[in-house]
Amino acid sequence: MKRCDWVPVNDTLYLKYHDEEWGVPVHDDRKIFEFIILETFQAGLSWKTILHKRENFRKAFTGFDPHKISGYSGKKIEQLLQNPGIIRNKLKIKAAINNAQIFLKTADQFGSFDKYLWDFVNGKPIKNKFQDLKELPARTPLSDKISKDLYQKGFKFVGSVIIYSHMQAIGMVNDHLVHCFRYSQAGKL
Repeated sequence: MKRCDWVPVNDTLYLKYHDEEWGVPVHDDRKIFEFIILETFQAGLSWKTILHKRENFRKAFTGFDPHKISGYSGKKIEQLLQNPGIIRNKLKIKAAINNAQIFLKTADQFGSFDKYLWDFVNGKPIKNKFQDLKELPARTPLSDKISKDLYQKGFKFVGSVIIYSHMQAIGMVNDHLVHCFRYSQAGKL
């Protein structure tokens, strides 16, 4: 079975992520928010690091519930800074709280965050046809546009590269390489 060339075949957690999640369209606001949190903490780090701490993040950040996270206090921030199971970066923790607040405002404004975000692609995934890992972009004019809009709304840690990774993760773009068995499946699930 052929997979994308970037998938470490000796890492079962990574394989499962690639085979079952990456590139699959996500329309659930809470799941979209989960990936925003994870991408925020990934900034400057590897996805492997975040993926292996994902369950720790889920526990530490109350199941990625933006309603709860938006109300985190200074005491909760201190607890998170003492949690060795997550990335203990104060700026990123504060950004997660800020982003939860802005996420909820945006969802209220548009009816859901899903509607807001997926309107950038007219509700349909962009299906790229990359043959080689070297063809995968780190950012695109569309991720630049979304990043700029998110920054204007008040989000933090939403640079274009982070947003493009987010778009890949939630299936707004299908960047599975064409030889990957998931290429034809991802947009259909």
